[in-house]
Amino acid sequence: MGGTQPPTMNKNKITKFLQSVVAIPMLAVATPLVGVSPIPSPAVVLNQDVVTEAPVITTQEANDIKERAEKIDALLAKYNSPLEGYGKKFVEEADKNEIDYRLVVAIAGQESTFARHACKKVKNSFLGYNGCKRDFKSVDEAIEVVSASLGGNDDNTDHHYAGKTTIEKLKKYNSVNPNYTKKIITIMKMIDDSEDIV
Repeated sequence: MGGTQPPTMNKNKITKFLQSVVAIPMLAVATPLVGVSPIPSPAVVLNQDVVTEAPVITTQEANDIKERAEKIDALLAKYNSPLEGYGKKFVEEADKNEIDYRLVVAIAGQESTFARHACKKVKNSFLGYNGCKRDFKSVDEAIEVVSASLGGNDDNTDHHYAGKTTIEKLKKYNSVNPNYTKKIITIMKMIDDSEDIV
């Protein structure tokens, strides 16, 4: 039988051929062309989409927060309150929940002499919230929860406070004591009597 045999390649030639097939495309991918910017990977593009910017507070806004916080802390210092130093927290939560910045501090003044006589049965309860039946993990949490509630931003209490004036909110917060609203307003004016209470 006189057929022709296909040419055979030795092992060295096969190895070199395979290396060139694998190595050349890898070099092409790894080495970018001069003057051509590389295409960003999909992960990089996705990461750019989820970057969010923090809200920018202007110098004037920062000064306003500081000024109001100092007024609160000055009153708290006058009463030797353990809440002194929380002025900024009261202001920030009030602004976040769109309530008068003096409101929650004044409630603390009326309910517990600015936390000097807080409820003993539960922790961090100096605002008379829920009749001294609710624990709070911290002073911060107490301020946050009560501010959100009075601002109408708590699903459990929004029907009492949402869309109401400060006076109407106070009448709901304590509907038992007929002089409660007047007492809170007096304390609010001790913090700053230049602003009207609506």
